[in-house]
Amino acid sequence: MPTLDDVYCKFGFASEAAQLLETEIGNLLFAAGAAEQKLLDDPNPEAALRLINGINRQTLGRLFHNAKTAVERLAEVEKLLERAVAARNRLSHSFYRQHNFRRNTEEGRAVMLNDLESLHDEILNAYKAIMLLSGIDLETAPPDLTFPTRRVPI
Repeated sequence: MPTLDDVYCKFGFASEAAQLLETEIGNLLFAAGAAEQKLLDDPNPEAALRLINGINRQTLGRLFHNAKTAVERLAEVEKLLERAVAARNRLSHSFYRQHNFRRNTEEGRAVMLNDLESLHDEILNAYKAIMLLSGIDLETAPPDLTFPTRRVPI
């Protein structure tokens, strides 16, 4: 019997995955920008700060768009990222509006949880793929580095 707390918990997991994806795409953009500006050879804190501030002002969709041109290997996971951006946008901008009064019944909450699971999977799959581009395989990471996928009992 799914509770409203279960729905809120799963929403949190999906939101966390979206923020991690956003951060990792930002990291890729920062690395590309730092290389382009030769900040690794000739450190310039002001230029690095301008670069990171510019990245931090971008939405996930804009980060993805900009990363497509700056990071060659992103083409390998482009379709996965497109689906993740759409899932994140639906999660953030219309999930509760679309489900509306389902929160008030057990059956409705089950529908919401299934939808959240699907959104979470889309986002998490893209995050894992981006991490692979960075050389990190979350599927083989030690247990303390893996990404939570379900509610952990307190």
